[in-house]
Amino acid sequence: MSEELNPETPEADEPIKQRKNGLYPGVSDELAENMKSGWADTELHDLQPCPQAAETAARRAALSARFPGERLVVPAGNLKTRSNDTEYAFRASVEYAYLTGNQTEDGVLVLEPRAEGHDATIYLLPRSNRENGEFWLDGQGELWVGRRHSLTEAEKHYGIPASDVRELAGRLAGATGPVRVVRGYDAGVEAALADKVTAERDDELKVFLSEARVVKDAFEIGELQKAVDATVHGFEDVVKVLDKAEATSERYIEGTFFLRARVEGNDIGYGSICAAGPHACTLHWVRNDGAVRSGDLLLLDAGVETHTYYTADVTRTLPINGTYSELQRKIYDAVYEAQEAGIAAVKPGGKFRDFHDAAQRVLATKLVEWGLVEGPVERVLELGLQRRWTLHGTGHMLGMDVHDCAVARTESYVNGTLEPGMCLTVEPGLYFQADDLTVPQEYRGIGVRIEDDILVTEDGNKNLSAGLPRAADEVEAWMARLKG
Repeated sequence: MSEELNPETPEADEPIKQRKNGLYPGVSDELAENMKSGWADTELHDLQPCPQAAETAARRAALSARFPGERLVVPAGNLKTRSNDTEYAFRASVEYAYLTGNQTEDGVLVLEPRAEGHDATIYLLPRSNRENGEFWLDGQGELWVGRRHSLTEAEKHYGIPASDVRELAGRLAGATGPVRVVRGYDAGVEAALADKVTAERDDELKVFLSEARVVKDAFEIGELQKAVDATVHGFEDVVKVLDKAEATSERYIEGTFFLRARVEGNDIGYGSICAAGPHACTLHWVRNDGAVRSGDLLLLDAGVETHTYYTADVTRTLPINGTYSELQRKIYDAVYEAQEAGIAAVKPGGKFRDFHDAAQRVLATKLVEWGLVEGPVERVLELGLQRRWTLHGTGHMLGMDVHDCAVARTESYVNGTLEPGMCLTVEPGLYFQADDLTVPQEYRGIGVRIEDDILVTEDGNKNLSAGLPRAADEVEAWMARLKG
């Protein structure tokens, strides 16, 4: 990685600051003057609106209607340091990206109240200044990190009037009237509003934006399908290289899926769980440094994120050698039966909890039948005794966050009613820990989860991830075809 000359933006009336331990002692007046000119005009004059421009406008209108007469401030967030002068890859706040379609750091959406409704402005960094050398001397100058839209381009692309974000703090500091801000992303914005906002009012804003995403529009559903389709390809990629994973580790599986995520999407939607053998019993196993052995199971929980931030969340538990053992199949079939019951319960008008209750009942019944817990089943469910081996809830909302709509009110989410356009996961599992002395030895170290992304439709549901086989026989046949 190259080393920029100067990590600070030079002011026009200040001498150029030098980087400690930089290889150049400074910048001559002649070079500084030379760098100001001789550059072509690169303004984009035929820029089209972003694909979701109509949807983001409708979302801002709904937000405006909910909080009339109030100034609303929604930041994208800032770069975070990874080490010394390198930063983590930036991901804009979901609230900001949902309302604007923009994903650049330091951006802020402001809705200014007027007599009726609001005027929206998106505050962004403009093109790097060439007159003062910012574009090539600043660590975030365009010569170092790439071109960004001019404010005129941004206005065309996102359909929102654009202004220089460096002027925003002063404007916010002088603001009057009620203000709400989405907290946790931009300390500078919060500091400018420190005497104007309350945590309670701000929480109401964040809850509203979370609940706004509960029912997906057509654009969002299309993006989720893209994410799932790319994820299917990633699972296929993994099956084709399981022999290489056996020769190395779970990291080979992680890297294989990540390649697909970066080629077909923006990134992975969350840390991939590539859990072989007893690691499958660790729910969020993301170290991915364990051995991959023939005869064991691989629990792969992974999802591709699209360029608009919508993510898939799919799990399959695969026999590494291509064939389930008798006990592995028995446990797998139990989880499959539970998932089938859960998916069948996903329908408009049903309760959100219904799919969880249906899946847990099947698993509790199996545990009683196998003699692992004392029945009757109603007693097991009432006391939650099955949770020793089922551990987690059976699903969650899905969207721009893998656990989407997380701060919605309970009555709108887990205690709510399913509606067409909602998208959720159905993911029952059974996990027999390697040190669990309450189960027979042969069970220990086996973990199985099956997870699909389910869209609520007008007349039932649609499995967006149906492109991946689920039944044990189908999984084995699919793996055999891919290994070819």
